[in-house]
Amino acid sequence: MTSSTASTFVYVTFIRTTPEKLWTALTSPEFTRQYWFGMHHETDWKTGSSWQLMFPDGRVADAGEVVEADPPKRLVLKWRNEFRPEMKEEGYSRCTMELEQLDEAVKLTVTHVIDVAESKFIGAVSGGWPRILSNLKSLLETGKVVLEQKV
Repeated sequence: MTSSTASTFVYVTFIRTTPEKLWTALTSPEFTRQYWFGMHHETDWKTGSSWQLMFPDGRVADAGEVVEADPPKRLVLKWRNEFRPEMKEEGYSRCTMELEQLDEAVKLTVTHVIDVAESKFIGAVSGGWPRILSNLKSLLETGKVVLEQKV
């Protein structure tokens, strides 16, 4: 899905945890709600399954499909925004999360790409992912999130 017109966002962080604990944090609805401002995923995390990211009030924020699930190493989602028409019309993006053990930490790389030049969706996730992943890192390392704001 990478062409000369693609928009890409990449975020890398190092979290003092294990790949297994990080995988659980990324995929467990109960854990996700704690760092993703009350939002959670609905899926069985099997390749080919539908995937939805839900607002706390039950509305669908984003939806797509599990493209690849290789716990606790790699997760790939086909991902489309469902609540902002200007982003929904851009179509599906691809979000890849790669987990790599490095000594006492796990390197988490999130790559979000869409085949749209100057994508509004990638502009939005480039602001969202740092907040979400900072909360995730802090929650795993200290038991507390950094940012309490709601989406």
